[in-house]
This record gives sequence, C-alpha cells and structure tokens, in this order.
Amino acid sequence: MQDLKVLSPEEIKGLDEPRISPSQNQTDFSKKIYLESYGCQMNFADSEVVTSILMEQGYSTTSNIHEADTILLNTCAIRENAEQKIRHRLQSFKPIKAKNPHITVGILGCMAERLKTKLLEEEKIVDLVAGPDAYRDLPRLLEEIEDGNKAVNVFLSREETYGNIEPVRLHTNGVTALVSIMRGCNNMCSFCVVPYTRGRERSRDLDSILKECTSLFEAGYREVTLLGQNVDSYHWQNPETNQSINFAQLLEKVAQLTPELRVRFSTSHPKDITNDVLYTMSKYGNICKNIHLPAQSGNNRILDLMNRTYTREWYLERIHSIRQILGESCGISHDFIAGFCSETEEEHQDSLSLLEEVKYDFGYMFSYSERPGTPAEKKLADDIPEETKKRRLQEIIDLQRIHSAYRNQQMIGSIQRVLVEGDSKKSSAHHFGRTDNNKVVVFPKNDEMKGKFVDVKITHCTSGTLLGELIN
Repeated sequence: MQDLKVLSPEEIKGLDEPRISPSQNQTDFSKKIYLESYGCQMNFADSEVVTSILMEQGYSTTSNIHEADTILLNTCAIRENAEQKIRHRLQSFKPIKAKNPHITVGILGCMAERLKTKLLEEEKIVDLVAGPDAYRDLPRLLEEIEDGNKAVNVFLSREETYGNIEPVRLHTNGVTALVSIMRGCNNMCSFCVVPYTRGRERSRDLDSILKECTSLFEAGYREVTLLGQNVDSYHWQNPETNQSINFAQLLEKVAQLTPELRVRFSTSHPKDITNDVLYTMSKYGNICKNIHLPAQSGNNRILDLMNRTYTREWYLERIHSIRQILGESCGISHDFIAGFCSETEEEHQDSLSLLEEVKYDFGYMFSYSERPGTPAEKKLADDIPEETKKRRLQEIIDLQRIHSAYRNQQMIGSIQRVLVEGDSKKSSAHHFGRTDNNKVVVFPKNDEMKGKFVDVKITHCTSGTLLGELIN
C-alpha cells in the first residue's frame, strides 16, 4: 500500500501505477479474475472486498492476465493523469480482447462512478462499469455479460459499508492490514470529486470492526490502519441501545483488544480532529503517534476558495495541540496543492511558510488538477499556467525534503521500537520496518524477525529512511 513520504515528480506519477492482485492458488475454481488497483488506500481495501465477494461465487484470482476470464481495473479519479493511465491501460487490452472476444473487461471504482455509461460509449472495449457501492452486485453483472449484454451499476448507497464481508488480503506482507471503518465524505472541498464518486458519509458498525481486527491479530497481523476519507467524522449508533460511538471511542476500543496490536488511522480533517482523539492516542502505547493532517494551502483566501472550512490559524492551533499532547516526536504528514485557482505568488509563499513553521515529517504534494463536475470546475478559472504550477510544486517538494531530513536527523541516537515488515527492497541481508511515528527503518538481519517488534538504535539517515542496528 502507499506510504506517506516526500514525493518527487517521478514518484508522484507512480502513485497511479497499478497493483496487481496475486493468485490465490485455488485452481479448482473455473473462472479467473485479473484485478489491478490504482490510487488511494481505500481503493486497495475495496479490491480486497471485491475479491472476497467474487471468491464466494466460485471465482479465483490470477496474476497472469492471459489466464483471466475477467479483467477488472479498480480506478482512481482524483486527477486527470490517473484517468489517462486507465485509458492507456485499456488500449493495451485490445489485442487480448481481439484474441478472446469472450473475455470481460470491467471498470470499478471512482472513475466508473464519475463517467458512468459514458465509459461504455468512449471505451468500446469495456463491458462492465461498477461504482464503489455496487460490488455486491458484481456476480449478477457478470452474469448479464455472459448473456451478451453490457452491465452497469453506479448506484450510490446511503447505507453500504461492506461491514459483514471479510476481505481477502491482497499484496499482504502478513504483518500490516487495512481496515475500512467508514465510506464516503461530507466535506465538499471545491477541488475534490470524492463526494460525487463515493457518496455521503456512513460509518461501519463497531462490532464488525472489532471482529475484523481481532481476526487479523489471530491470523498473525500486528498492525491495522483504520481507514476513512475523514476518520474523525466516524459516528455509529447502536440500534439496540442507542449508544453513540465517536472516533475517539472507537480508537480506544480497538487499542484495548490487545497491546500487541499496533493501531494507525488515516485520514484526519483539520476541522474535526479533537483533543479527545489526541488524549486517547497519548493514553495507549499501541496507538501510533503519527497523524496525516492535510493542509492543502497555507493561505486563508485559497483555503476559503477550496472550501476547507478552517483557517491557517485554526490549522496551526491543531498542530500546537498535537505537539503539546503527543510530544515533538509525533509524526505529522500533509497534503499540499500547488497552483490552485487564482493563487498568487504571495499566497504560494504562505504555503511555503506554513511548511517552514510546522516542519512536517513527510507529505503528498501535487499541482492542481481540475476535475469535471466539482465546484471549482464550475465556478473558478483554472488560470495558473502549467509551468508555474510545476515550479511551485517543485519548491514545495524541495522544502519538504529538507524538513524530512531534519526530522530524521533528530532521531539519530535514539532507540526505536520497530515492527519488522520483511526484507529491505535493496538487500536481503537487511530487514525493514516502521517506527511508531511511521518512519521506515532499515537494519541488518539477525535471524528471521518478520512480524516481531524489535528495538533498533538509529545511527544514520537519509531524507526518507532511517538506518540502524539491533539492540539485544
């Protein structure tokens, strides 16, 4: 899954690269699905739900596209570049479809929801279009296609949470897992398509979340990330007792399952993250001290145009509370958009000054990409030249890289509790894992320790990685 880090322009492009679902090695199943996932963590969690639904109907998955009866792309619509990647990918399927006309090609997720039946008209190769709330209907849709029809379901639900479906873990390292706690978004940020592609907020029931986390721990997982477009808006009311559960209470209940299970969450909205959440984090050692708090801009006029519903001053007050309650070592990451509609050079400098004041650990940084149907597209002119957007984005990236190095250097000499996730990408002689504040640590192996907590002394660092040695 995607980690929060400083992104170069090349790495930003890579966010939209697909993850291919591996084979489940169930060769007795006659129908095979090839599934690629793009975009955010929510999409990858959704792909695990899709796989579970289809395996219940007798499908298996394959990582070999030429073995597949059905090709599914779970898509992102957050930027134009993301959708263009999907269109290019569809073109590459044409020879496969020509060789086997009976193969089904389907588009799932946010791009499917945004374009709906237009996808069938614009991309003749597509047979199936299913939005994020239509995954239970996939078996029926696939049956329709077997009968010679095209199939579409882009109905947005006010109730669907997939809470009773046990996801099939894809791309798993067997150590960390995603747990979706809610769907949709009520924050109508002017630049964002999510409310239109994922619908309104609805929270998953508490019991199903606790059950999934417990099952994961019993299966050997040692870290869960609670996912939502805005986790701080989580609100579930028990229909039997009328007891209401907010996010701070949910976080506490997950932490209380066992102290050996680490708990993370993403994403928080600056207008909603409460001191109750921060005090709950400080109370439990197994709740990771790391918060992703998107800023998007450091200028109040731009924040107002974005409809972010907070000011720079409010945002900095939340940062102050995080540092005060959780300490200076708490990891804080961000989202920033460069070159939003009508942004002046002085307003861009306000974003840089916010970066300078907070000194984030890492972040996601993008230039503004106008999305059809959003309030910004309807009411605001996308009037910043691309070259200016790119230059401003690079300035944000460059400054963040300096701050990431600074924050990492502060950890040199400290001893960190690290959850070992597996071998380092660059060396099988080294393990890698993450600290409580979500920093990657690489250190020499000493036997097989995957899934274990170890103490590591930090000895060196780069802007993106800590290097260390095991402490016995």
